Amino acid sequence: MTDFVALPFYDLTHENGHVPEIREKLPALVTGVRRSILEVGAGTGLITESLAHWTPAEIFALEPSAGMRGVLMSRLCSHPELLKRVTVLPCDALSVDLDEPVEAAVMINVMYSLEPDYRKRLWPVLAGQLEPGGLLVFTWRDGGPPAPGPLRQLDSRRVGRHTYTLLSEILDSGDEACLARFVYRISAGDKIISEEEDSGYSYRPRRDVIQRELVGAGFTQTDAPEGLLAWRLA
Repeated sequence: MTDFVALPFYDLTHENGHVPEIREKLPALVTGVRRSILEVGAGTGLITESLAHWTPAEIFALEPSAGMRGVLMSRLCSHPELLKRVTVLPCDALSVDLDEPVEAAVMINVMYSLEPDYRKRLWPVLAGQLEPGGLLVFTWRDGGPPAPGPLRQLDSRRVGRHTYTLLSEILDSGDEACLARFVYRISAGDKIISEEEDSGYSYRPRRDVIQRELVGAGFTQTDAPEGLLAWRLA
């Protein structure tokens, strides 16, 4: 997905999407973390900000997208007390190399964008950044990729006199990957002011595939609320 197309819609649709559920379920898993958290794919900082409220930990917010980082930095600047506690990492996740192991690694709504080969390479990298017994948490949806389907509205939000609408259709679907087209529409009443589109693949591996990969990287599964998976580094 092209950042510059999606970015004006990002916070609007995510605040109406998975973020409220994550803010309800994730605190119980991370409130015991006191020292440090690596957040992979911090985006615009919606979850980064919440992590900082739930824990006293130092946060390493990894985000390779310059556009997303710009919004993240603006969010941090609106909370000056976080500027000393959140370090923004501009690198790719496979290149992360922290000075010392962290207590927890968090990935929210990130794994679906990871190609299978990249994902397999990522688990050992994260294992190398976690302390023994360290926690790995990520969002999870069972059921594999969605079947092909027509264009439908995912969300619509009013901002002043304009309405921001996100639509999507699934063009193709396989064993793990699906190809989706997204339409980003800004309108005023019946008048369309702007309409841009983008397409890209997302990935929904089966649970047994993820379990095999993580066990191979040295992780052991632990309890987590529905919609999340949690693992401990053995």
